[in-house]
Amino acid sequence: MAGAAAAQSTTTETITVVGSRSYRAAESSSSTRTDTPLIDVPQAVTVVTEAELRDRAAQNLADTVRYVPGVSFAQGEGNRDTPIFRGNASTADMFVDGVRDDVQYFRDLYNVDHVDVLRGSNGMIFGRGGGGGVINRVTRQANGQDVHQVTAQLSGEGGGRITGDFGMAIDDMASFRVTGVYEDSNSYRDEVTYQRNGINPTFALRVGENTLLRVGYEYYDYEFVADRGVSSFNGRPLNVDPRAFFGDPDRSPTTTTVNAFNLHFEHQFENGLRLTNHTRWGIYDKFYQNVFAGATSGGGASVAIEAYRQATDRNSFFNQTDLNFDIATGGINHDILIGLEYGRQITDNFRETGYFTAVSPTTTAVTVPVSNPRYTGAIQFRQSATDADNNSTATQYAAFMQDQIEFSPHWQAVVGVRYDRFESELANHRTGAQFSAEDNLWSPRFGLIVKPIEDASIYASYSQTFVPRAGEQLASLSATNAALDPEEWENIELGAKWDILPSLSLNGAIYQLQRTNVAITDPLNPTQLILVDGQEVRGVEIGVSGDLTDRWHIVGGYAYQDSEILSNQSATVRAGATLAQTPQHSFSLWNRYDFNDRFGAGLGVVYVGERFATVENVATPASNVVLEDYTRVDAAVYWTINDNLRVQLNVENLLDETYFINAHSNTNVMPGSPRSFRVGLSAAF
Repeated sequence: MAGAAAAQSTTTETITVVGSRSYRAAESSSSTRTDTPLIDVPQAVTVVTEAELRDRAAQNLADTVRYVPGVSFAQGEGNRDTPIFRGNASTADMFVDGVRDDVQYFRDLYNVDHVDVLRGSNGMIFGRGGGGGVINRVTRQANGQDVHQVTAQLSGEGGGRITGDFGMAIDDMASFRVTGVYEDSNSYRDEVTYQRNGINPTFALRVGENTLLRVGYEYYDYEFVADRGVSSFNGRPLNVDPRAFFGDPDRSPTTTTVNAFNLHFEHQFENGLRLTNHTRWGIYDKFYQNVFAGATSGGGASVAIEAYRQATDRNSFFNQTDLNFDIATGGINHDILIGLEYGRQITDNFRETGYFTAVSPTTTAVTVPVSNPRYTGAIQFRQSATDADNNSTATQYAAFMQDQIEFSPHWQAVVGVRYDRFESELANHRTGAQFSAEDNLWSPRFGLIVKPIEDASIYASYSQTFVPRAGEQLASLSATNAALDPEEWENIELGAKWDILPSLSLNGAIYQLQRTNVAITDPLNPTQLILVDGQEVRGVEIGVSGDLTDRWHIVGGYAYQDSEILSNQSATVRAGATLAQTPQHSFSLWNRYDFNDRFGAGLGVVYVGERFATVENVATPASNVVLEDYTRVDAAVYWTINDNLRVQLNVENLLDETYFINAHSNTNVMPGSPRSFRVGLSAAF
């Protein structure tokens, strides 16, 4: 079972202030749902270890993937995580302990042990979605070991956060662990603030020698300012102070409350068969309101201000059951996985448009000078004729089987298939319309692995995944698309992995990722939709992670991405366009070097090539907004005062580079942070 296996994929040591310093993970269970050495996984997988997260002072998913080749982050309208996997942006392909966590919100790392980042289609393991990849957070769990640690971080912009991790054995049978976070900090952006708190207790009970029961509950809540950056003019983001907020930060809150209950059961039978079951019930309450920048006018001297707000409530229930066993037939070894999954998600969406009543009761945009891009006048929020007011129910029944085959010490294969029956219903409360759809999805996966030597492998793989017409956020069902086949992703990949040293791994992949069955309006009949080929990305990824010596730790990679829209999809999305925010070249490398047992330093370089803000970059070349390439340098210093106390200073954008980090649209572009500082003090007791 993905959750249980993932939680055990890395041996957890007694946590101290220093902890493990290795950037290399030897195995992972996220990509196969079984504990598998990474060198035997026919897919590009990066495990971002606890040591790397700690050394870079990472706090969120965007921080996490900064040194992962082929993965970046879009702006997400300032209210949600939006990773981009091999050119494919997603707001739903996030998982926690192998279970879907797809509400649009900002996740934190306070309770995370490590993060698995998978590239390529992942339908066989994770079900619908995951066209370009997925992110799986593996959380810290009660494990019978003593943990007593507090970390306080102060931000150069003001404020800070504190995290805690406490655990111990109650007796030989039971143990508990509690992680928590509290934050009240500022941003480099004017009046943008972050307030959050969370707590995640877990309890483990060893019921006999071969049976384990784990229970956990997470409460996580935050209120941020939804910041959508600056507008653009003449094909470039506006050249303004990177601190300038467009709109009104006081009326742009984004809040989320998560209540999640987890129950995990595992039993090891005497014949080697292992049964695992994981249940997750999550209740999510998400709201955001934003007063933000629109298009510029007057030669770039003025900018429109618009507003809307959206509320989403989702009740998600998932149950996963895995049966795992080994058999040998005729000298061939099989690691068999058979699994079932049930899921039910009930979602309410409600959106209202902002009307600027100081102008007129129907005005939806006002103009302000770029030199003073704030708006503090009257805004009335009410539903327009197209705003969402709906309720949806999505139910899935899944069964899958996987065989990890070892023909000989030099030849292996991974073969699997998953079947999903996906039922979706949507009721539009504004119009009274109701829609439903049923999809039967088959997600195959084939991988062949050749190991010329024990420490190296070459693989070829093929995988598929699908997104039903309900969409990744379960609210896209309509009368015109309900009967259409789901969108489909196919990933073909050729790669190699090499453990150059016992502590250092090198990997590379060449891939082709295609998206088909994209629904567009029929040019010959505007009342109907037709399916066309959507897009293709061909690329190369090279990654390195681990330890050159006991004192020198590195992680990073290079990605080449050649992306293209394959057919005309609308008046503005045309064949030949490049995918949004998909640079052709990107490179990153982070180093930590310890001069002795007390002092160390870190240095990181991130290069991101030129890219378009949106996919609408062929039909209207005069309005194409280009985000220029940039190189950013980060640094850190570490001082271990004693076995129980450590001080850490992280500097982001050491050379104070001016750049734009990402976008949501041509009029919502996010300036990168100027030089900033973060000081952390960790204490163990």
